[in-house]
Amino acid sequence: MLEEKQDLPKKHKSDNKLEIQQEQEKITTLPMIAIRGLVIFPSMTVHFDIGREKSVKALNLAVEKNNIIFLSAQKNSVYNDPTISQIYKTGTVAKIKQVLKLPGENVRVLIKGLYRAKIVNYINSTEYFEVDVSPLKSKTFEKAIVEAYKRNALSYIENIAKLDVKVTSDIINLLKNIESGDMFIDIAAANALYKEKDKQELLEETDVIKRFIKLSQILNDELEILKIEKKITNKVKMSIEKSQKEYYLREQIKAISEELGDSEEEVVKYTEAVKKLKMPKDSENKVLKEISRLPKMPFSSPETAVIRNYIEWVCDLPWSKQTKDNKDLVLAKKILDEDHYGIEKAKERILEFLAVHTLTKSLKGPILCFVGPPGVGKTSIAKSIARALGRNYIRMSLGGVRDEAEIRGHRKTYIGAMPGRILYHMKNCGSVNPLFLLDEIDKMSSDFRGDPASAMLEVLDPEQNNTFRDHFLELPYDLSKVFFITTANTTDTIPAPLLDRMEIIQLTGYTEEEKLQIAKRYLLPKQAEANGIYINSIILSDDIITKIIQDYTRESGVRNLEREIANLCRKVAKNFVEKNV
Repeated sequence: MLEEKQDLPKKHKSDNKLEIQQEQEKITTLPMIAIRGLVIFPSMTVHFDIGREKSVKALNLAVEKNNIIFLSAQKNSVYNDPTISQIYKTGTVAKIKQVLKLPGENVRVLIKGLYRAKIVNYINSTEYFEVDVSPLKSKTFEKAIVEAYKRNALSYIENIAKLDVKVTSDIINLLKNIESGDMFIDIAAANALYKEKDKQELLEETDVIKRFIKLSQILNDELEILKIEKKITNKVKMSIEKSQKEYYLREQIKAISEELGDSEEEVVKYTEAVKKLKMPKDSENKVLKEISRLPKMPFSSPETAVIRNYIEWVCDLPWSKQTKDNKDLVLAKKILDEDHYGIEKAKERILEFLAVHTLTKSLKGPILCFVGPPGVGKTSIAKSIARALGRNYIRMSLGGVRDEAEIRGHRKTYIGAMPGRILYHMKNCGSVNPLFLLDEIDKMSSDFRGDPASAMLEVLDPEQNNTFRDHFLELPYDLSKVFFITTANTTDTIPAPLLDRMEIIQLTGYTEEEKLQIAKRYLLPKQAEANGIYINSIILSDDIITKIIQDYTRESGVRNLEREIANLCRKVAKNFVEKNV
């Protein structure tokens, strides 16, 4: 077995040479590791990680014997369990120098290549690879011829070193002192080539001259690629420097123009944007007048920023864009029935309201106000109406609002001024005819900063809201196309003038039978999905749900009922996870 880290015993240098010479004279049986993405050459010292079971077993066998192993590259590195045909027959016999066991099953091994060899027979390829290998013997040539080829290849490598930091001066100095042609090629290929295919071809070739010719061709191609790459890099660098210079100069021109009050380009941009809004003529003229003030004002003036902020707010508001209403009452009734069970009176009143709107093409009339205890579906039914009409949906909670500026906004001359929440939500929805839900209108209050309920009078009055004026905007804004719906728990705290503008629809609560149907049709599927379980995984009989309703949820709405069903779903989820862990 492999230890956590082991330094293998060192032998005398002359013994190593003798061992290599003896190995090269005969066919040797050795364990083999198929390597992905790496070609090992003789005289090459390298470390790599192995984790495949076959490779680890082969390594163990080599360590137990004599620390000699055969390494060959895979033809395609994507295969996790390569077959014999997917491994190159030519590889390198290597000496295992050190083995380090990593966390998990991986092992890091340090090896040194000894000599090239070729597989002549596979002994074992099931539990691990074990092969018979025969050394590759190179053809010898005159020393002068080999020296000439060495110098030619070295010149290519020296030129590559000028363009590629991968080839260092240490490698070049090492190559200059090597006499053996094969060793020169092995070290050059290991350090200067990129493609595995090229390295493998050099490893397989036995003719030294052919190896030099192949090496020189590859180095020449690589040198040309590096030259083109360097040229492209220089062009890109020059282009970036030019762009940066142009940007800097443009910014200088822009700053100078702004200091001199030359803001014609900005004026043109704002003017075109305002004309596209299709605002009322009086409002458009007022905004254009504000735009015309920009060139006359110093760039550093605080008022310049105020005007820009004002113009951008005007441009962001929807002035004429609106969505198309769905006038199909059958579809509207279907959507309301899908989303809500019971509350027939409320549904009927909503359908009547939609029918009148279809005939008159106007929403002038009382504002609907759903009044009822918590959990009866006041907020959700407003969302269903928006879906039935095909309108954008806005919800604004009025709970705790006690400042009139929340509704009407601040004067734009104040620091940090912005429009009120009505126009803020109108900007976000992007259309002039959304369904606007004013939630919890009974919870508004007033203090020394003003009475928001009085500001709401103009918002909700059909005779006034076509010219709603926000303090920040100071322009009449048409809210008459907005479908306003309000909700409240009680009418006692709603101011009388505000209550007079609304039609009250009481949602008193649900009977036991209605709660049972709501739980089965809506709450149980919703909570099953929310808690990550299939609806078929939890079955609640009518008796169980009725028991929960009678004993645990004494309320008008269904909020506590949903909470109890969610509790049951969580217990089912917990049991499911415990059984499957």
